[in-house]
Amino acid sequence: MKRFLRTTISTSLATALFFGTAFAQALAPLNSDTEKDRIDWSQVEAKFGPLPKLPDGTKAGAVSKTLTNEYWRSLGEGYKSFASKLKIPVVYQAAQSEGDQLGQLTIAEGLITQGYDVLLVSPQTDANLQPVMEQAKASKIPVVNVNDAVIPQAEHYVGNVQRDNGVRVAKWFIEHRPRGGKVAIVEGQAGVYAAVQRTDGFKTTIGASGKFQVVASVPGNWDRQMSYDAAANILQRHPDLIGFYANNDGMALGIVEAVKAAGLQGKVAVFGTDGISDAYASIKAGDLTGTVDSFPVLTGEVAMDTALRLVAGQKLPRVVATPQALITSDNIARYQGAGSKLRAVLMEDAAAAK
Repeated sequence: MKRFLRTTISTSLATALFFGTAFAQALAPLNSDTEKDRIDWSQVEAKFGPLPKLPDGTKAGAVSKTLTNEYWRSLGEGYKSFASKLKIPVVYQAAQSEGDQLGQLTIAEGLITQGYDVLLVSPQTDANLQPVMEQAKASKIPVVNVNDAVIPQAEHYVGNVQRDNGVRVAKWFIEHRPRGGKVAIVEGQAGVYAAVQRTDGFKTTIGASGKFQVVASVPGNWDRQMSYDAAANILQRHPDLIGFYANNDGMALGIVEAVKAAGLQGKVAVFGTDGISDAYASIKAGDLTGTVDSFPVLTGEVAMDTALRLVAGQKLPRVVATPQALITSDNIARYQGAGSKLRAVLMEDAAAAK
């Protein structure tokens, strides 16, 4: 059985490369962080107007990495929240785990054959859903790549600037730990665009200060227990470490437990990424130092708006950039307490950033 699965996945990835080569003739490989054909989420309605009338019977299909991670559940809430106001049915499905590449591909292919008018996908890796792009194109179904792995031949992407996640955390260390010191990174899944960009953003920015040493950068594979074990090993080797950056919040919360177990709480800063509710609770409790919140519910709403505009025939920029903010005890009330006013708060952030 294992040999069969390895063979099947290898075949799927080979197919992805074939489709990517054919597709590349018409569309340059996408780098969602640097693509120039982009627009900020806050400017879409101002530039393109309200959502046009949709064809009768429009329905949307969406496939995510997994529903065991709160971030992806929240993204689905955003999809359904936006679509429900328009009475657009949404089917939201996900793989069993963040490593189930073949299962996710099967789900996505099934949604295409079931006749959905648009497909929103959050791939396991940059390659595993690439065959779907060609199948969808043949069926004239728009596809929106929504965080955080990036299909190189995706025509439309909605999500935040992944590299900026790491940059924001590095800047916090530079400002709040001016003497510098040893830091470590726990990465997401190897080779996944978001993990690579977040890690590089942190390493490059903190390294440029000349006062910090990245003593370890190890995989955590988005897994809390694996990240606990990795952090425990790093702390044994470097008891004078001053901080960790993790590519997601689940891993960061595992690191927090390792820091506590080593008796270093209050001495070692820990940052995550995503802004899940457990991360907010940990910040309020004084355990997690911070998280880069990419506001998954809002991202889901923006992605569904983008998807339905494509169904309605609008020509949109290739990338719609969504917001993010570094959350610490200093500003947690502004974002956690915003509730239904969060969109207005983030609009203020966008205006201030201009």
